[in-house]
Amino acid sequence: MGRARGLVPAVYILFVLLPIYWLLNMSFKTTNEILGSFTLFPSEFTVENYTKIFSDPTWYGGYINSLIYVVINTVLSVAVALPAAYAFSRYRFLGDKHLFFWLLTNRMAPPAVFALPFLQLYSAVGLFDTPIAVALAHTLFNVPLAVWILEGFMSSVPKELDETAYVDGYSFWRFFLRIFVPTIAAGIGVAAFFCFMFSWVELLLAKTLTSVEAKPIAATMTRTASTSGYELGLLAAAGVLTIIPGAFVIYFVRNYIAKGFALGRV
Repeated sequence: MGRARGLVPAVYILFVLLPIYWLLNMSFKTTNEILGSFTLFPSEFTVENYTKIFSDPTWYGGYINSLIYVVINTVLSVAVALPAAYAFSRYRFLGDKHLFFWLLTNRMAPPAVFALPFLQLYSAVGLFDTPIAVALAHTLFNVPLAVWILEGFMSSVPKELDETAYVDGYSFWRFFLRIFVPTIAAGIGVAAFFCFMFSWVELLLAKTLTSVEAKPIAATMTRTASTSGYELGLLAAAGVLTIIPGAFVIYFVRNYIAKGFALGRV
C-alpha cells in the first residue's frame, strides 16, 4: 500500500516532466532528424539552434523586449494595486462591493475584446510598437488580479496595527511602506508572480500592439516558417529558453506562493 502511494506521485511527476524533456530533446536535434525518426536522445547532438537564437538580433531582441514589458507591467500592476487593495480592505464606502466586482469583470474578459481599441488608441498617441504599450495593455488584466489577491492578504492583518502606528506618530505613507508592506510581503510575492506569468505568456495583445522594434519572442516564434516548412529544432530551442524566466521567478517566490495558498486568495 505504501509503495502504491509513492508510485502515484512519481508517475504524475514523470507525466508532467515528459513534455519538457521532449522539448529539450528536440532542441538539440536538426529539423530533419525530428521529422525523420523517433528517438529518446539526439543521434546527432547539435547546439546550432541555440547558436542561431543568440546570434540573431531578431531572436534575442524578442527576449529582451518581452522581459522589458513584463517587468514594467509587473511593477506597475503591483504598485497600483497596493493602495487600491488597502482601500478595499480597510474602508467601507458606497458601491465598494460593486466596484470590486467591476474590477474582476475586467479580468474575466478575453484579451481579444480589447485588441482593436488598444491598437487604435496607442497608434493615435504614438505608443504603438513600444514595450510600454504592451505593459499598459496588460495592466487592464493584472491590476484587478493583484487587487483581488492583495485584498485577501490585507484583510487578514488586524486593523489594530494601523491604529497603533498612527498613535505612535506614523504618517500614512511611512506606516504603509515601512510596516504594512513588509507584513504582506508574501501577498506581494504571489501577486507579482501571477502578474509576471500572465504577461509573459500572453500572445494576442503582444502581437497586435507590436510590429518590428518591440516584437516579443512569442511573435518571433510564430514566424519561423520557411520554404522548407517550420524549423522545429529552432522552435524547440526557443521554447526551452522561454521556460527559464518563469522557472527563475517560481524559484525565488516559491515560499511566498506556498503562504499564498495557505493565507490568501490563491
